[in-house]
Amino acid sequence: SSPHLVQVRERIRINGQPISKDLFNKYFWLVYNRLEETKDPAHASMPAYFRFLTIMAFHVFLQEKVDLAVVEVGIGGTYDCTNIIREPVVCGVSSLGIDHTSILGDTMEKIAWQKGGIFKPGVPAFTVAQPERPLEVLRERAQERKVSDWWGCGWGVPHGGGLSLLSPQCPLYLCPELDDFEEGCQALELGLAGAHQRSNAALALQLARTWLQRRGCQGLGELKEVPPSTELLGRPVPLAPAFQLTDAMIQGLRDTEWLGRTQVLSHGPVTWYLDGAHTTSSIQACVRWFRQAALNQDKPHDGSEVRVLLFNATGDRDTAALLKLLVPCHFDYAVFCPNFTEVSVANNADQQNFNVTLENALTRCLENQRTWTRLLEEKVGQDPWLPSPLRVGGLLQPAPGRGSLLLVPPAPRPLNSSALVFPCLAQALRWVAQGRDPHLAAPAASGAHAHPAASSGAVLLREAAAVRVLVTGSLHLVGGALRLLDPTLSQ
Repeated sequence: SSPHLVQVRERIRINGQPISKDLFNKYFWLVYNRLEETKDPAHASMPAYFRFLTIMAFHVFLQEKVDLAVVEVGIGGTYDCTNIIREPVVCGVSSLGIDHTSILGDTMEKIAWQKGGIFKPGVPAFTVAQPERPLEVLRERAQERKVSDWWGCGWGVPHGGGLSLLSPQCPLYLCPELDDFEEGCQALELGLAGAHQRSNAALALQLARTWLQRRGCQGLGELKEVPPSTELLGRPVPLAPAFQLTDAMIQGLRDTEWLGRTQVLSHGPVTWYLDGAHTTSSIQACVRWFRQAALNQDKPHDGSEVRVLLFNATGDRDTAALLKLLVPCHFDYAVFCPNFTEVSVANNADQQNFNVTLENALTRCLENQRTWTRLLEEKVGQDPWLPSPLRVGGLLQPAPGRGSLLLVPPAPRPLNSSALVFPCLAQALRWVAQGRDPHLAAPAASGAHAHPAASSGAVLLREAAAVRVLVTGSLHLVGGALRLLDPTLSQ
């Protein structure tokens, strides 16, 4: 899988665990030296970073004799270096989104064409609910490759008016909703938060069952008939049947953990909400999750809660579109910083990016800061009833026994966000935590916050009963934050 969050070894896992440092070191040099010895002198370049790690992962899986390798494509599919597997057991395409437009194209149809490139002759394929036209593109790509129609695999079961569910003309299948698996049994509990994870879970179930069936495993659960009225229902792709889940499947869904995706870390009064969303669709899902997760938290007795956005985005992504989706969360502060954990990355080799300079990254952050400020100004202009924060009755109330002023946001919350830029993640996190997170040192006191917003914000963050921080926009940003917030991940 890619990218890694904290250590590069996360990309190559066996039985769910990153391979050990010794194994990584052993196989890295074995593959590197073999390539070095056999490369064509006329084309003397080594494979690039991702390609090298892909070759190394295949080698590790072969040498360690794994039973099953789950391979996530890097970018797209058609021309991705992972797409050299001639005959996988099964292929799956999750929910499509606009991303990597300079490589994959700027429309969902173009991206669907790229994703459909992983389909292989004689290999079943599944996808989840997609917009109509991209789904048609996936179907066309599957038909081009004459993907297996699964006859003889136990799924060509006649029903309704005698039409076979999986006909040779429709080689790609749509996963049923997770609700269909719950009929007649208790609601499934997912280890991953967010409504969007339900479609991911439905896809995972179909892929897992396909492999288990290929292995000849027994007791996979009875198939559930698809009512004739829902078989096609205007879909260009037929619906695969749900099936009765095994206890192992139910437990697997419940125990699934995925660092950096809808992850919550509660560190005393500071709660960190981490989600590596970086497309419009995933940011929308992130906003729904954060608003629900933050609302479910116990409210401070005195009402003093400060919300902070920590954001960065990389590549060719439209950051203005992403930030616009985050405005309704009503953050008190928006903090922007590069994905560099420290200004000096000498001791952090796994998170170095030699393609981006600190200057370029900071320029991007300053652009994001200006965009955020503009979006807030536009929001206030669209909602003239929103009062100025300093004129809101009861906003600034004396803190009992301290004689100081404490932020007590009313409802609805005013749009009073200040936007700040820090040169690295460590400084940004320390400012947000203000010494109240035991994993982070307090920020330096002298001259650290020359900007008035930073100085006043530091007071509010220290005084608030609860600080809720959403970290999003980039998996690399989330990974850097995790490295600082959970030191055990670096071991």
